[in-house]
Amino acid sequence: MEIAEARERVAAVARRSAAQGLVLGSAGNVSQRTEDLLAITPTGAALADVQADEVCVVDLEGRQVDGPLAPTSELDLHLGAVGRHGAGAVVHTHAPMSTAAACVLDELPCVHYAMLALGGPVPVARYETFGTPELAESVLDALEGRTAVLMANHGAVTVGDTVDAALELSLLLEWAADVYLHAAAAGRPRELDESQRAAVVDAALARGYGSTKAAE
Repeated sequence: MEIAEARERVAAVARRSAAQGLVLGSAGNVSQRTEDLLAITPTGAALADVQADEVCVVDLEGRQVDGPLAPTSELDLHLGAVGRHGAGAVVHTHAPMSTAAACVLDELPCVHYAMLALGGPVPVARYETFGTPELAESVLDALEGRTAVLMANHGAVTVGDTVDAALELSLLLEWAADVYLHAAAAGRPRELDESQRAAVVDAALARGYGSTKAAE
């Protein structure tokens, strides 16, 4: 992917995340890696209005190489996800149900098999002040072996190969948090145990779950 395309995709996903209600105003950020560069949303920008030429470009050391605006204050988090976990893209949101769950849980239990795309139960990273190295470290620790993490009293982060894939995981996480909180209001939600989760993986592989196929 060329850096121009990466900037276009970051801007499009930023606008889509706002349209889907995952972010409000400037509360969120998006990035896409392309070789040795990272396209990332600017600090203070309303994600609903971000355009490609406003998207910042930094190298993997965090030095800005293009763009008229400074990058998001969560730059360390994005660079860390790329460097430590090999993420191709990062989406950080303040989605309401995900944020609500992050205010009351230490972990979002795996209550639906679709959550296996998130790595199963979703950990909640300890609270740290936004935009600090401490917050980045907390999130990166919690992200080990996962594609999603909740941030205590703050929001959520998802990672993927592309910004589009990371956004889909953000939408899935928001749905899962919504399901859990509604279930918890009615009673004690049942969690899928390890054997049940393993059976789902086996079934998905055997049936090609998630892929279309020709009719017999």
